[in-house]
Amino acid sequence: MASAAELNVVVMGLGYIGLPTAAVIARTGAQVLGVDVTASVVETVNSGRVHIEEVDLDGLVSGVVSRGTLRAATEVAPADVFVIAVPTPFAADHQPDIGYVLQAATSIAAVLKAGDTIILESTSPVGTTEQVRDLLATLRPDLRVPGRGGSGEGADIAIAYCPERVLPGRILVELIDNDRVIGGITPRCARKALGFYRRFVRGACVTTTARAAEMTKLTENAFRDVNIAFANELSLVADRLGVDVWEVIRLANRHPRVNILSPGPGVGGHCIAVDPWFLVAAAPDSTPLIRTAREVNDGKTDHVIAQAAAMIDAMPGASVGCMGLAFKANIDDFRESPALRVASALAARFGERVRIVEPYADVLPKAFDGTGARLIDVDTAIETCDIMILLVDHDLFRSIPLQERQGKAVLDTRGIWPDQPPYSTVAMRPELRLAS
Repeated sequence: MASAAELNVVVMGLGYIGLPTAAVIARTGAQVLGVDVTASVVETVNSGRVHIEEVDLDGLVSGVVSRGTLRAATEVAPADVFVIAVPTPFAADHQPDIGYVLQAATSIAAVLKAGDTIILESTSPVGTTEQVRDLLATLRPDLRVPGRGGSGEGADIAIAYCPERVLPGRILVELIDNDRVIGGITPRCARKALGFYRRFVRGACVTTTARAAEMTKLTENAFRDVNIAFANELSLVADRLGVDVWEVIRLANRHPRVNILSPGPGVGGHCIAVDPWFLVAAAPDSTPLIRTAREVNDGKTDHVIAQAAAMIDAMPGASVGCMGLAFKANIDDFRESPALRVASALAARFGERVRIVEPYADVLPKAFDGTGARLIDVDTAIETCDIMILLVDHDLFRSIPLQERQGKAVLDTRGIWPDQPPYSTVAMRPELRLAS
């Protein structure tokens, strides 16, 4: 493969994974073109700015753009390596949609040449990399593609799958330090992709088949989803029994072989809340546990909506502060966010009584259009809101001391305010008030 200074890379998709990946590759000296269908994203990146919130990303993008190693466009161009990092959503029936992946592959096909490498990073159902291979073979019959009609060792191009496994807020660090699983259509494809990742990855790079790599990514997130579902189900039981679930988990985790995760208002993000459905769709008769975990975590969000609505109903006219919309702390990513779902449901029901506090948003998402809810800052919420529904454990919210929460009805779905008097439980559970 060419030296870093001579290598041309195209990254398809400049979202939460694509843009950091493009910037990290550009930092090695390679010439990187980021392709995105949204013109405003292209304009933002070409000006050296970013459209997403991620630690240190703004400085990195500014630097590589100014040095001329990263630029953006809406159209693909010839390159040596093509990295596909586009969304893979699912439909209303939880069937995976790989349309964006196939659209990206179609665009790449027009500029492919012998010697090129195509790497799919988008989380995908098992078999998607092979579908990309078959599409390229159809669109470019002049090129020999790997894994068709023989061993593939004489192929003109290499095709591989290498999923990201990064944590928002630590993406730039983990893109470099985390181990990578690289699955090739053939062993030669895997080795060629391995050579590319070794340019910027310090973690171990392990090669396997494309199908194994695809299932590995889905397995990682399904594992996490099942474990979160256990914690969320425990919280439902504890709520019914009037027990502090946070204390129970803390005590149970003192067992040397127990490590229960923390419950929350559900599960969000474009990985854990989505990827398990890809496994369910692939083998619906063999995945009752994975399906149930998804249903438990989605059901926890419904439970929180009901809890919060009961509290608000019990305090007619009280103003409500919904604290947070992101799917996890200290980021601006609202994809599949249970916090957003809770807050928008409450806004639809209680209208202008609901105020939203989200330090990583300048405007409210479209889900709040027509509800009368408005965006306020944290200090205004402390001063004006009688009810506080804590949905995201942002550091800003953790900093609110008890003295500023006294006298308020609080529903803490993240367990970050253990010193809060149990007013909310009594307000939501009249039978407990009578028992006391």
